[in-house]
Amino acid sequence: MDIAILEVFIILGLTIFFFVTELFPVDKIAIFIIVSLVLLGLVTPEEAISGFSNTATITVLSLMIIAIALEDNGVIAWFAQGLQRLSILPLLVLIPTFMFITAGISAFISTTAVVIVFIKIIFQLSDRFGIPAGKLLLPVSFAGILGGSCTLMGTSTNLIVNSIAQNRGVEKLGFFEFAWMGGIFLATGILIVTIGSRFLPKKDPTESLEMAYEIDELITTVSVGANSPLVNKTIKETFLKESGDVTLLKLVRNGVTTNAPGKYITLLPGDELVVMADIENLERIVSSEKKTTTEKPETDEELTVKELKDGIKNETEKEKKETIAIQLLEILVLPGSVFLGSTLSDLKRFNLRGILPIAIKKRKNLRNTKERLIRKNLDQIRIKPGDRILLETDKSSINELNNLEGVVILKTHEPFQPKDKNKKYIATLILLAVIGLAAGGVLSILASSLTGLALLLATNCLEMNKIYTKVDWQIFFLLAGMIPLGVAMTNSGADIWLSDQLLVLFEGKDKLFILGAIFLITMVMSGSVSNNATAVIMTPIAISVAAGLELPAKPFLLAVMFAANFSFFTPVGYQTNTLIYNLGIYRFKHFLFIGGILSIVLCILGTLLLSTLF
Repeated sequence: MDIAILEVFIILGLTIFFFVTELFPVDKIAIFIIVSLVLLGLVTPEEAISGFSNTATITVLSLMIIAIALEDNGVIAWFAQGLQRLSILPLLVLIPTFMFITAGISAFISTTAVVIVFIKIIFQLSDRFGIPAGKLLLPVSFAGILGGSCTLMGTSTNLIVNSIAQNRGVEKLGFFEFAWMGGIFLATGILIVTIGSRFLPKKDPTESLEMAYEIDELITTVSVGANSPLVNKTIKETFLKESGDVTLLKLVRNGVTTNAPGKYITLLPGDELVVMADIENLERIVSSEKKTTTEKPETDEELTVKELKDGIKNETEKEKKETIAIQLLEILVLPGSVFLGSTLSDLKRFNLRGILPIAIKKRKNLRNTKERLIRKNLDQIRIKPGDRILLETDKSSINELNNLEGVVILKTHEPFQPKDKNKKYIATLILLAVIGLAAGGVLSILASSLTGLALLLATNCLEMNKIYTKVDWQIFFLLAGMIPLGVAMTNSGADIWLSDQLLVLFEGKDKLFILGAIFLITMVMSGSVSNNATAVIMTPIAISVAAGLELPAKPFLLAVMFAANFSFFTPVGYQTNTLIYNLGIYRFKHFLFIGGILSIVLCILGTLLLSTLF
């Protein structure tokens, strides 16, 4: 094996390792890939940055921006608004109906954007009509993936596979060329998921936040002020040791952190206490920091928590007379949110009138365990996509949350009202024009999407600042970083070497078996590595295998394209699965069982359908 090939495989192995363990965000991994390839001489500097100007990368970026405009102008919500009228249908009819509609929209609009809107709608149906959210969210996510696989512009994976194929001299894919296969996959998926929905959890729509949040993951930071009754008392003498519902995790004093502080430590002014508590006690703790209170008399139980009060200024007589309806709600942070990178303390400095961030629940992965969460000061924990934040707010301030960028209110929902109804219709017409120009072959998908982007800007249906803040730049950098890796595989001959090894392994095997093996390998890889990264890695290999067998490349290309999208058996392979998994409704087993059965069936069915193209 040539040293260059070995270097490519080392980088490829480290990339997969970083993706699986999430030691670094995907955009950082992409930069590491680019730099490594240049330093090792596997690509030229120009090839290293070619991903930023690649047709697939710019097309995906344009389509993401169009999806933002459609969401901001209420187009997606408009398409899905009629779904609330379907609440009268039986659940076994409602599930396939939701899946079919989701898939139809996802074939032309960003799957992630569609599923985000459907999350809001499903929770509204759950609150108003008692429809179990757990029975609909996973089917909607799966349907979005299946629907996106029906057209060339449906997912970024399809565009990447097509771009790599064209660069290697393979005939490009047509807009609707594989739609008939996608339709069969969709029908199969709807049938399997509908039958399997009986095993999905029934999320009680009246379930309290105490149940939605696991108690051992709710933490917040409390400061001890100079006038606090806690001063000069040992921890043993305070409620922190007496109450079983409040746990002291750490003590921060003068920048020095003490984990699990002993009960004989004396508290001093300026100490910061990181405490873990249930919803009720946590609300009382945080309320001690508020300057506005109600006239509700203090009970003996409240007097215990009153020790935390930190020299709060006396309220004015007007403030004392005001009665504010306080409630708790939780939000899910999405890609593009203005909160990303902030801490809870940063949120308190946002211009959020009447809204107080209380606690954060980190998205679970191999790094974000409870132990890691409590090692760090709460003010150092940065908000990332998929995190949930518990907020305390008065009802009059809830509308302000609906106007925030990139958040979903999971507990209280208000229907989105576009500012200008005319823009909704204009944005819809522009979307139809983009689809028509691309599907009719008048313009390429890149040209039609750029044209649509320009029209959205010209008609003021899109603002540039929305592009900067709401685009998921991680996907953009991921594509830009992975494409040079594919170039390096070609430059070094790694793709040829690997395909030769596969041909030796497949020697004597039927071409149907080989096609199925490529489908299966790609599908398994996409379960732990992003679908886009999988497509970049597997597409050159599939083309080389087809050439070595002297078979047409298109069946193998489509096998990679479909299989990279069909990462149903884990919640981490596709962004929409990750979003619904982070809602806390599902467990890994739900994806492994229902998604696993669906993946096996689609692998067999896909192999048989694609073999007809030989």
